[in-house]
Amino acid sequence: MRNLGNAARVIFILALPALLVSAAIAFEFNSLWLYKDGFEKYNVSRTTGLAEAELEKAATGLVSYFNSAEEPISLTVLKDGQPFELFNQREVAHLRDVKQLVRLDYRLLLGTALYVGAYAGDCLWWRKKYRRRLAGAVIVGSSIALGVIIALGVGSIVLDFGQLFTQFHFLAFTNELWMLDPTRDYLMMLFPEGFWHDAAMLFGGIVAGVAGTLCGVAGSYLWTIRRAESQQAL
Repeated sequence: MRNLGNAARVIFILALPALLVSAAIAFEFNSLWLYKDGFEKYNVSRTTGLAEAELEKAATGLVSYFNSAEEPISLTVLKDGQPFELFNQREVAHLRDVKQLVRLDYRLLLGTALYVGAYAGDCLWWRKKYRRRLAGAVIVGSSIALGVIIALGVGSIVLDFGQLFTQFHFLAFTNELWMLDPTRDYLMMLFPEGFWHDAAMLFGGIVAGVAGTLCGVAGSYLWTIRRAESQQAL
């Protein structure tokens, strides 16, 4: 029984950083604010020749596509008063691959959220004597998440973000459909490398911020408990 409890704790420790990472990714893929901010910052309207209203339509269409059974994506916008399909066949095929990764992230988010919630709920309400163990597990799991973010940050400095981003594509995709032309393919014009750098910084900030907060709360709880115990011992 004790081994089972230890195994459950280890799974929690591993599930917590996975939850934070998958939640941050899901948030960004569904953040219209992030899309619009990138469009404005990198003057995508000038690059693509699309009005801001059409860019917003494109962003909304992408979010809808990632969250629906729609396949393949069909996104018509107006340019110079004429309707046209925004993405060509290569871009459509690549977006299908991206959608599979987004759906995988959703499944990871759901699975880890259910487990983390169940384990934490069990310790907080049903087995209150394990609250200290829960706090320690939260600190370890959150520290792992912080370590991952620090490692990625160092990697982006040492290897250069562009190289790191390229290596990610080699690992994440089994084809070369992601190798698009920024002068011709609208997917590249909508989301230049600078956009992904900003998204990565936001991702790191979200994960680090939540992980740091969890560490602080759990650490404060343990410190309060130990202080109370030391005062009782006097």
